[in-house]
Amino acid sequence: MQAALAQCGISYVACASHVDPLKPPRGAVMMVNYPQAWLAHFSDSGFAHVDPIYWAAGWMPREFWWDTFFATIELGREQKRVLNEARECGIVGGMTIPIHSPGALPASCSVVPGPDGVDPLDIPDIQFMAINAHEEARLRNGGSVNVPPILSKRQRECLALAALGKSDGVIGQILGISPRTVEHTIEEVRRKFGVSHRTQAVALSVVSRLVSLNELSD
Repeated sequence: MQAALAQCGISYVACASHVDPLKPPRGAVMMVNYPQAWLAHFSDSGFAHVDPIYWAAGWMPREFWWDTFFATIELGREQKRVLNEARECGIVGGMTIPIHSPGALPASCSVVPGPDGVDPLDIPDIQFMAINAHEEARLRNGGSVNVPPILSKRQRECLALAALGKSDGVIGQILGISPRTVEHTIEEVRRKFGVSHRTQAVALSVVSRLVSLNELSD
């Protein structure tokens, strides 16, 4: 995952449960390449309890850029401290993808672009990689397998095309249905999975083998 994200211009990634990164509880996901000095400081300072990124990712329905989002709200002194001291370690200007996976600890994937930034067209791929990697890691860590919902043929078709990065308009053209119908179909799947964002529904459909890799490559 880190190698693939590096090709998208990402320098640092933390796809992890919202826990102390150096003292994770059983079942936590922890895929992080942040500087070791920052991880040690984060752990020693107990920042897991006040991290504003953890806090925001706990209720935000979709991805957010730190600079834009935190400029719109008033943070507490300790929350500001976390961001300021992270900046000193080079953890700045990032984006966080909330991960609300049934049966998992609260989690998110934060990515910090390198000096050349990130192509906005790569963001859907980054989201998909993050959610898929978290779910695979959760299962390998002994997490319970969620019983996948039953999907119709049309729902699987829409998910497979969405996983390929097709817009609702393009999916509608391919399947001969309206973009609104595509949106409604994927929203139905999102509700069946019990997740907050369609990208997570698409990723979980692949992990659950409801949409096969063969379908994605057709």
